[in-house]
Amino acid sequence: MNRAINLTLKSKFTKKYIDGYPLIIKEAIENYTMVKKEGCIVNLFDIKNRFIAKGYWGEQNRGSGWILSSKKDENIDINFFKNKISLAKKYREEFYSSKDTTTFRLFNGEGDGVGGLTIDYFNGYYLLTWYSLGIYKFKDSIIEALKSIVEYKGIYQKKRFDAKGQYLDDSKDFLCGETAPEPLVVQENGVNFAIYLDDGAMVGLFLDQKDVRKTIMRKYSKGKTVLNTFSYTGAFSVYAALGGAKETTSVDLANRSRVKTKEQFTLNNIDLESQNIIVEDVFNYFKYAVRKKLSFDLVVLDPPSFARSKKHTFSASKDYVKLLKEAIQITKKGGTVIASTNASNFDMRVFKEFIKKAFLELNRQYNITETFSLPKDFKVNNNYKEGNYLKVVFIRVK
Repeated sequence: MNRAINLTLKSKFTKKYIDGYPLIIKEAIENYTMVKKEGCIVNLFDIKNRFIAKGYWGEQNRGSGWILSSKKDENIDINFFKNKISLAKKYREEFYSSKDTTTFRLFNGEGDGVGGLTIDYFNGYYLLTWYSLGIYKFKDSIIEALKSIVEYKGIYQKKRFDAKGQYLDDSKDFLCGETAPEPLVVQENGVNFAIYLDDGAMVGLFLDQKDVRKTIMRKYSKGKTVLNTFSYTGAFSVYAALGGAKETTSVDLANRSRVKTKEQFTLNNIDLESQNIIVEDVFNYFKYAVRKKLSFDLVVLDPPSFARSKKHTFSASKDYVKLLKEAIQITKKGGTVIASTNASNFDMRVFKEFIKKAFLELNRQYNITETFSLPKDFKVNNNYKEGNYLKVVFIRVK
């Protein structure tokens, strides 16, 4: 690794970094133009030339790099990454010994001290996701560190460092060890899921919703009719069916959602006769449901933070109130809407204001029965509130 570049923080940002803010942003730095390439180590100093922190430069959709250490003399080498991964593994020992869960997040970016990198565990296999070319420059050291600490069957990667954080499909995702079966079957809370580690950007299951899914299965499903919107591979529907739901309806725009959802149901020996799988724009489906006077006991809203179809563009910060109003109108009196978002540009307080506004505009009453944020394995940095992105609210419709 080349010699570190010394950068000077603007006065108004210095305390923020002294207090532990982990994201490097250009507007905080006087001389950021000195950085010419991704992956270089940068030392941050205040205007009196006092050392504050060191990190790496890596452009991504959030910022321009991440703080790695507050120690001037700490080397960012294989031993540094070994220490970080060892601490992360120790924090999650209970997941390794679980009898009913064989998938979880081992390493959660800045929450575990290295922003821009996540490592997920899938029944003996590990998946590293790189969120900038900058962190990818440390690839060899990080992989060697991981291999020295964990037992593994195989290791995979996803590169998500184009300009908008999208997946780069420029090579195979398999790195080393043995290739995973297709599908690779994992368990979460005793529920089976088919995972594909080398089949595009996503593997088939979002691990951050495990606690929410378990709650749906145990407390909200028995005898209920369930609508699961933006359903992806139907994970919420699978949990609901296993929890005794009378009927589930899964709606997603992607054509592959149908076959993927059927696969998850079949894997759990769920009768497909009581499960409806619909490939359709969710907003079109809401209109259809109103026309047909359909209503549900439980409606799950888990949209992407931004999505575009032929007729609709959805942005969580701008359009969630409208989405909620659509859902409320097809939820039975006494039923529940589960409102979820992974948008990091607003917090739970703002999200609850969206909920309040939606019910107010419909002149309806509600009460919140429970809320969720990220589960334990998605460790967060308390100095970076945007990292605790998940907001889930269970709303009883009166």
